Amino acid sequence: MMMIVALLIVWGGMIASILALRARPERTDFPPGGEDDHREDDPIVQHDT
Repeated sequence: MMMIVALLIVWGGMIASILALRARPERTDFPPGGEDDHREDDPIVQHDT
């Protein structure tokens, strides 16, 4: 009985998440911020230890 309950929870969650992603597949609004600070353009800081 516990295995059936666990399977229903897992498969039910998977089906619910698939349906939610089909309803809203991509986020259209993002929070403010997220400016590019070009960290990958700068070299790694070398410290003399």
